[in-house]
Amino acid sequence: MDKDLIPEGVKRCPFPLFALWVLIILGIIGWGIYAGILILWKGLNVTGLNNIFGFGLWITADLGVIALGAGAFFSGFLFYGLSRWFKSLKEIKKIINLAVIIGFICYTGAMLVLALDIGQPIRGWFGYWHANVHSMLTEVIFCITCYCMVLIIEYIPIILENRKLDQIKILHHFGHNLHEIMIVFALTGTFLSFFHQGSLGGMWGVLFARPFAYRTGFFIWPWTFFLFVASAIAAGPAFTALICKLLETITKKKLVDQSVYQLIAKLEGWLLAVYITLKLADTLYWAFKTVPDFGLKISKFYHDPYGFWLLVVELGICGILPAILLIVPKLRENNFILFGALLLDCIGIVVNRFVFTVQTLAIPVLPFEKFHVYVPTWQEWAPTIAMLAYGALIISLSYRYLPVFPRERELNPVD
Repeated sequence: MDKDLIPEGVKRCPFPLFALWVLIILGIIGWGIYAGILILWKGLNVTGLNNIFGFGLWITADLGVIALGAGAFFSGFLFYGLSRWFKSLKEIKKIINLAVIIGFICYTGAMLVLALDIGQPIRGWFGYWHANVHSMLTEVIFCITCYCMVLIIEYIPIILENRKLDQIKILHHFGHNLHEIMIVFALTGTFLSFFHQGSLGGMWGVLFARPFAYRTGFFIWPWTFFLFVASAIAAGPAFTALICKLLETITKKKLVDQSVYQLIAKLEGWLLAVYITLKLADTLYWAFKTVPDFGLKISKFYHDPYGFWLLVVELGICGILPAILLIVPKLRENNFILFGALLLDCIGIVVNRFVFTVQTLAIPVLPFEKFHVYVPTWQEWAPTIAMLAYGALIISLSYRYLPVFPRERELNPVD
């Protein structure tokens, strides 16, 4: 039915099956929209957010997907910025389209969920017009918005490569010219993403009244500024590789060469090792210097259900372990170990964002306060799950109708 829209020389599943899949996704998105309408109509009191937890599931999800979406800016930086000096990085070209699409999904999805999180989206423009120049969040909102625009611009030429659209002469030339200057947008995106990733972490590090999150640092930048950047580049390409492998598993096709996975695994292994080393140093300094200076004990910050197990999961199981598995060549040659390690890497970054978002607010800051527990309601879960469904929809449509993988036709010749 839509075979004229499918890239030439490749096979796709029957249209009725694809339509059923899209219908299921739209149903999940509709559930999220319904919950969103309830939130906008009745207010944030239908959520688990309150005077204690101003941030919750949505911010955790936003920080998580923004970190995982870093594969777009970092892959662009590797390919457009470094591949001319390091020839092996040219392999990134085989997966960079998918990285851009995932980045587009993560950032636009995060912006949509933020419309609910701010409570009154009709006043969302206040952050731009009445900018608080003393807040790191001002830099975040401007950089995220600008980088979201950059990702839209990077996504457009991929869309214009659609079989039918490419036949329109003006669109063909427009898309070709965009490709020619894509290095400008890729490097601009690297600059914007670097600063907003850092400021998202720096926002927590400057909270002197929250000893669990507070960090000393370099001039005006707390160590969390640099750690958030390091963690994002240590997880973004890993997430892109996982999505690519998931697509290969679902479609039963080979979409990229194994060398691409090996390159990403090697890079992510060393980047994760650097990040975990810095994170361990930061944690030890915080535990044995910063916390005692506040006159507190480290045990004060860990209480069920946010116990020491979170620290073990984040730094050990999802940090040190995957770094070792990805660095050792013999280990990462095993696909189960390789993709298991990449998955642990991504989980660890999400746990880190959860700890900073929820655990920071759960800890009492006054002697007479008690340890709090945050429980999100279904009205929070529905938009979050809908955001994931939105991502599945964009990837599904892109894979079916756009030439996302340059090597797909060669790796899967049509009989």
